[in-house]
Parts: sequence; C-alpha cells; structure tokens
Amino acid sequence: MSRTMIKSQITEELSLARKHLDYSYNRVVKILFDRELDEEQLEKLESFSSRFARFSEIAISKYFRVLVLERDPAFRGSIIDLLNHAEKHGWISSKDQWLRIRELRNVAAHEYSAADYKKLYQELIRLTPVLLQLSTQL
Repeated sequence: MSRTMIKSQITEELSLARKHLDYSYNRVVKILFDRELDEEQLEKLESFSSRFARFSEIAISKYFRVLVLERDPAFRGSIIDLLNHAEKHGWISSKDQWLRIRELRNVAAHEYSAADYKKLYQELIRLTPVLLQLSTQL
C-alpha cells in the first residue's frame, strides 16, 4: 500500500474518531462536577474518555507519524520527537499540551482512584478543544 493510501486511510480513521469525540464531548461538557454524579453521567464520561484516548492515539501514533515520514522517510523517533516535529511544522500549537494529552490518555486507560476521577474528566474536557482543532488537511 502506498504512503498516500495509508495517509488517506489514517485521515479517514481520524475524521471518524473526531466525529465520535465531538459527539461525546458535547454530551459531557455541561456536566456539573460539584455534586455526586449519577450512573448516566458516569457512563457518558466513560464513553467520552475512551473516545478522547482513541482520537489522541490515532493523532499522535498514526497521523503525526505518517506526516513526519512524508518529510523524512528514515524517521524512527519517539513520541516526543513526533510532537517536536508537529510543533515545528505548525501542525499543533504546543507539544507540551499534547504531551499532557498523551499522559492523560494513559491515565484514563488504566486505573485511577475514585477520588481523582472528577479531576481527570475535567482535564479531559478542558483539553478536548485542542484535539478537535487538529486539521486533517495537513
């Protein structure tokens, strides 16, 4: 499969993941965290965090990698190297934000204490607009 076809396939995957994340984001953005959350809210938040993780994984591990490989076919760098390239080329505004997104993706995918879940969800919600502004036209 050619790089152009691979990029096209990844772009489609990213677009679909964006659509799902945007939908979930709009369902959770108005949740009030100053009270106990009910089961329906928790279910919405779980779905949202999963979609946040999926979108960020596709963006970083697949999309940025294919963009970098277009410019440098020999590239074999780390996630930090990918994000440095993405910032350098103007694909993202802040590698530090994306490093935090990556870190939160890892936290959301693993166990976290019950006391921290509200804080985690609030930060995922706060950073979602950064994900959603990523262009698939690069």
